[in-house]
Amino acid sequence: MTHTLPAFSAQDALVAIMVTVSVSDEAIRTSELVAIERQVNHMPVFADYDIDNVREVAATVYSLMEEDDGLDTLFAMIRDALPERLWETAYALACDVAAADGKLRQAELRLLEEVRHELTIDRLHAASIEWGARVRHLTL
Repeated sequence: MTHTLPAFSAQDALVAIMVTVSVSDEAIRTSELVAIERQVNHMPVFADYDIDNVREVAATVYSLMEEDDGLDTLFAMIRDALPERLWETAYALACDVAAADGKLRQAELRLLEEVRHELTIDRLHAASIEWGARVRHLTL
C-alpha cells in the first residue's frame, strides 16, 4: 500500500466491520446500507459518533479490499482500535448487516467465519449472536 491509512476510532472499527460485510459479496445492497445507517443512528455505542465519518471509513475499507493482504491489515486496524469488550458487539453488527437482506451468501458466511476467528468469538456466543440476527430480520 502506497499511502498511509487513517487510524480508526473504536466506532470507526465497528463501522468498518459492517462495511466489510456489506462489500464481501461484491454487491452492496440498499438493505445493508440502511442497516448500517440504522445501527449508527440508534445504538448507544455510536451516541457521539459523527455520521460523516462513515464515508471515510468506507473508503478505507474499499481501498484495503483491493489489496492482496488488505483484509489482514483491516483486521489489525480493527483489533488495534476496538476494546476487546466490544468484539462481540462488532460480531453482532456484522451479523445484522449480513442478515439485513434476508439472504446469507457464501462470501458473507466466509467473512463472518473470519470475523469470529480474528476477534476470538467463542462458538457458543457466536451461535447466540447469529440466532439473534436471524430472528430480527425474519419477514412474513
